[in-house]
Amino acid sequence: MKNAIAILAGGGPAPGMNTVISSVAKTFLGHGYRVIGLHDGYKGLFSREPKMLDIDYGLADEIFARGGSYLHMSRYRPSDEDFAERFNLGFFVDNNVRLLVTIGGDDTASTANRIAKFLEEKHYPIANIHVPKTIDNDLPLPDGMPTFGYESAKDKGSVIARTVYADACTSSNWFVITAMGRSAGHLAFGIGTAAHYPMIVIPEMFNRTEITVDKILRLVVSSMVKRRLMGMNYGAAMISEGVFHELKPEEIAAAGVCFSYDDHGHPELWKVSKAHVFCTLIDDKLAKINLKVRPRPVELGYEMRCQTPVAYDLEYCSTLGVGVYKLFSEGKTGCMVCADRTGRIGHLYLRDIQDPVTGKIPPRTVDIESDRCRYVIDNLLSYVGPADYEAARRYVPDPENYDLYNILEWERP
Repeated sequence: MKNAIAILAGGGPAPGMNTVISSVAKTFLGHGYRVIGLHDGYKGLFSREPKMLDIDYGLADEIFARGGSYLHMSRYRPSDEDFAERFNLGFFVDNNVRLLVTIGGDDTASTANRIAKFLEEKHYPIANIHVPKTIDNDLPLPDGMPTFGYESAKDKGSVIARTVYADACTSSNWFVITAMGRSAGHLAFGIGTAAHYPMIVIPEMFNRTEITVDKILRLVVSSMVKRRLMGMNYGAAMISEGVFHELKPEEIAAAGVCFSYDDHGHPELWKVSKAHVFCTLIDDKLAKINLKVRPRPVELGYEMRCQTPVAYDLEYCSTLGVGVYKLFSEGKTGCMVCADRTGRIGHLYLRDIQDPVTGKIPPRTVDIESDRCRYVIDNLLSYVGPADYEAARRYVPDPENYDLYNILEWERP
């Protein structure tokens, strides 16, 4: 029987999913392997009758640059009981599967780590290689390399963000935009920077003070006041949805938000319009200080996940797909494929980057102290500073409390 590999995709979609599937398939087909695609993420590995299909070269070629994922995705998270009682070893044996390729973000990587340990403990001769995907850009890849899909999502998001900003300028309005990014603010910061938004708020900015709703609101209002002083009665603020992960439950409850939670224990942020929540709270804040601004909400989310990948991700995902074969041929398993800026293939063992207590893969957050971030914050954002205090009293009685550096308790450069 011909040797085979199996490919599955977990979590939510990202631009480049099909490019990875295509590139992995083309490479292994070219070396004589059968390529099996598994629908519904990890669910198929714990089902007696997994939904599967053979991927031939024609199909791989057809889906190469397509948005979305040809393999249906799932956030299914197997339990310890699933591993003990329902792991479908028969699927691997009956189809002579020698390698399981998993494509996904931090949760999928964490489950891939569990599967790698499980296969090793049971002495099953099945290799496992993970391909890092997420528009959140929060997997710990070396040298600051992005996760695939991030650049395409940022590109799509920045097109929308710049259009919104043009509307703000044209209609003399303010907009509050929230962007995806559950555990890190990479996407919000990247889009906000690409659109030259006068205020960007991400959870990493609160590295020296506790994050609160009031501090977030004061940052936005600070930008509104500063723009007024500059003679500009319009603008936009970009807020990462990840702030909800850092806010205390009582802060979230006081804001009138009630989240349900998924199988991984994450709040289901998609059920709530975060931009609407913040606009309502900002309205209340502005009414108290009698500043007449009516912000409009815009949510950046699902429209970024399945767009056609940009050239960067088409090339990057192709490299990662070919890299899977390279690592497999070298006998690597239980690892994540990566590539540097020259295209050199590398790997990270999941056991080496896991949290030693939980076994989960910790997220990579924005380095708020980096030159890149500080250049943006100190030169492109608009907010009240000491030189503005006297003039700002026309709008707020205590302008020092709307100074970004005071709000975040940063040392002034």
